[in-house]
Parts: sequence; C-alpha cells; structure tokens
Amino acid sequence: MAKVKGPTPQSQDFSQWYLDTIQLAELADYAPVRGTIVVRPYGYALWENIQRVLDGMFKETGHQNAYFPLFIPMSFLQKEAEHVEGFSPELAVVTHAGGEELEEPLAVRPTSETIIGYMWSRWIRSWRDLPQLLNQWNNVVRWEMRTRPFLRTSEFLWQEGHTAHATREEAEEETARMLGVYLKFAREYAALPVIPGRKTEREKFAGAVYTTTIEGMMKDGRALQSATSHFLGQNFARAFEITFQDRDLQEKYVWTTSWGLSWRIIGGIIMTHGDDQGLVLPPKLAPIQVVIVPIYKAESKERVLSAAKTLEAELAAAGLRVLTDDRDQYTPGYKFHDWELRGVPYRVELGPRDVEANAAVIKSRIGEKETVALGELKNLLPERLEALHDALFARALEFRKAHTRVVDDYEAFKEAVAEGFALAYHCGDAACEKAIQEETKATARVIPLEFPEHGVLQDDEALRETGEGVCVRCGRPAAYGRRVVFARAY
Repeated sequence: MAKVKGPTPQSQDFSQWYLDTIQLAELADYAPVRGTIVVRPYGYALWENIQRVLDGMFKETGHQNAYFPLFIPMSFLQKEAEHVEGFSPELAVVTHAGGEELEEPLAVRPTSETIIGYMWSRWIRSWRDLPQLLNQWNNVVRWEMRTRPFLRTSEFLWQEGHTAHATREEAEEETARMLGVYLKFAREYAALPVIPGRKTEREKFAGAVYTTTIEGMMKDGRALQSATSHFLGQNFARAFEITFQDRDLQEKYVWTTSWGLSWRIIGGIIMTHGDDQGLVLPPKLAPIQVVIVPIYKAESKERVLSAAKTLEAELAAAGLRVLTDDRDQYTPGYKFHDWELRGVPYRVELGPRDVEANAAVIKSRIGEKETVALGELKNLLPERLEALHDALFARALEFRKAHTRVVDDYEAFKEAVAEGFALAYHCGDAACEKAIQEETKATARVIPLEFPEHGVLQDDEALRETGEGVCVRCGRPAAYGRRVVFARAY
C-alpha cells in the first residue's frame, strides 16, 4: 500500500505547505462559492474544542449567550460613519428576496454591533438594566478579495462578545478583562506565545475608540492577529440612542465594548506548531489526544485488539480523548504516518510481544519512542500531554524571540520585517505608518502593553521596555512611550 502523501516541505513553499496540510489532514475543503470552505468533521471537532473552552471562560466571567439575526438593515450600518466606511468594501448585500426587490437592502452580517445596539436601545432604560454581558457564536460574511482557508474566507465562524456599561471605567475594565481571557486561552490551551497590547489608530477596529489585540508569529515570520477586544466608548450608543437613567436620575449614554475570536485561531495553530509531516496539535485542543495502533497478524489479532480496547477504556476513564485505530485495510506504517499528518499528540503502539510483556511503545508527535508498562499509561500520559503542551509553547516562544529584532534605523527595519518582527519606535502618524506599509509591506501589529490585574503580561523582556526615542522612518519624536511591533501579516 502506498504511503500517506505528505505536504509540500515548509522550506520549499510555506504557503503551499499550509494549504496541503489542511486538505491532507482533512480539516477542510474548498466549497463551490469563491472564498468559502467546508469544514470537515476533524476540523470541526477542533473548532468545537476551542468553542467549549472559550464558552466556559466567558460564562465564568458573567457573560450569557444570545443570538441576533444574520440580516441587518443597511440603514443600521450607516448610522456609525467610521464603522460603515470600514466595512463597506467587504459587505455582501441582499437586494432581492421572494421574487421582489426589497424596500431596503439588507447587509449580510459582517459583525453585530449595529443590530445589538438597536436592540439595546429598546431593552435598556435604567442603571438597573446594566451591565449587559452578551456573547454569540455565529457566522459572519466579509467579501474578502484574497482568501485562504481559516485565515481569510468570505464566510467564517467566530464568537463576538458585546457588553454595555454605566461608566467608562467599567467598559475599559471589560475590554482589558476579555483581552486577558484571550491571552490565557492562547497560552494555556493553544500553546501560542502571542503578544498582547493595543493597536495603533490606523489599525484599530472601525468604530472603536481603541482596539486591544493578541498577535502571534507564524513559522514563516509573519504575524497573525489572533483575537481582539475593542473599547467602543459611546460611539454606538450615540448612533443608536442607547440611553439610561442613572442613579442620579440623569439620562446618560451607555459605554460599550465588543470582542471576538474566529476560526482564524485554527490557522494560527497550524502555522505555529506544524512541521513537514503535517499538523502538530496542542494536546488540550486536539480532537484525539492519544491514538492506539494495534499491530497484529491473524493469529494474534483477537488478543492484541482486546488489550487495545481495554487500554482505550482505561485512558478514556482517565479523561483522555482516545481512539483505537483498528482499520484492517491499512498497514501499521500507513497509520503512523496518517496520525502524524493529523497532529495527534501521542501514539501508542501495541503488538503481540508488547501484550506478553504487559507494555507498549509510546511516541509524542515531536519526540522519540519509548517503552512503558501498560499499567502506568493512565497516569503517565496525562503528565506527558501537559509536558508536550509546555514544549510546544517553549519551542514557539524561542522561535519568535529568535526572529524578533530591536531596530533603530530604517535599513535594519526592512531587513527585520523580511524575516520576522521588528521592534521599533514610531511617531504614531497614520501617513508615516501607511508609507512604511507601502515601502516594506509591514504594518504596525501591536503596541505591547500589560494589564497585570487581568493577567496580561509580556513573555519577553524586550516587550516590557518603556522609553522615548525617534521614529524609525521619519525621525520625529516617537509616540506611545515604547517600541511598536511591526511585521508583515496575514
């Protein structure tokens, strides 16, 4: 039987490696409509695990799930000028339905600030109705010109949180808190060493006062915006007349936030951890954490399969997501390659001699083989999975540090962004920022910041440094009191 075909080597063509890996590992496939994908069961199981973890974290912080319509009146989007300007190029608009032209065109949801703002204007009357802490899991449509599975698609799955508060302080506290939730998820579940901080004025969300973000580095040195949390101030409250009577009996506008993470995080996981063999999935999110591959001939089949199923039951009882690959139509070697391609964190090989010795051979996705007593596996594998998570995080962090340079002149800046991140002072002027992008293809990804009260801390000393300097491009006094991370990005 032929071997499992592997993806294009990363060193040969990283972009093609990414596309190959998604299809060969059966995460997703292309759909008939340009820019859309079909998420296959293995890919959707990964998304379900992401959703399950985050949903629990949101509920722990007091948020409730709701659902708002897919279709939004165009007049709603036009109420907040900056918002509609930011999304107009990406809008999909319905003009006909039921065989007739609609009286008012309907935008297919690009995000839900406007429809939620409208509903809040009906629901909120008093300070007693605040805060509103909502989240929804849904799909949105943004008509992207250049698409790539999970990273930029015309339709994608995500969660979008929306909150309304009585005071600016509460809303800003919420913005920082949710950035902390995303940071914890990225580091403690996805093993992604992302950089938290704030976007520049040019890069902020359309309609926000400011945007906070977590930014990751992929294995080709490019940046990926992994999640964002926006302080919207009273912009949408004024646009939709969301007012309340405060305790002092004065009529006031609410303060709002929004925050979101999409299936783009799957792309981040693939491009941060994957290798030439395919996926390398973080153990806490992997659909299958341990695969048992029984190795047998006809005379030993029943005995080996019985031992494999017993082990599977023990590992499942220990809380692991485990599968026994008992497919007779494939050789053990084919199965080994197949599960490596799919990024399963740990493999257990079990043959007749192993059963006789009451042992098994185990191998992590990035490690060497070792022989372990069967009775030890239910206690050992959970520990090994934790260690694998730590190893993936450390490996990714080391890679990011090795491809991040502190620069003070423009030529060094150009060299740095060609292969990774540049930490440089910047004047904060949008025109200068635009010129940098035109000249180097790099954008300001994040102004590194810390919110200790929400667990938002940097994992690199260089990102914690504060100071004054001059803009790396124009030489004017720098803004922000610290260096900005610049990079080419997805």
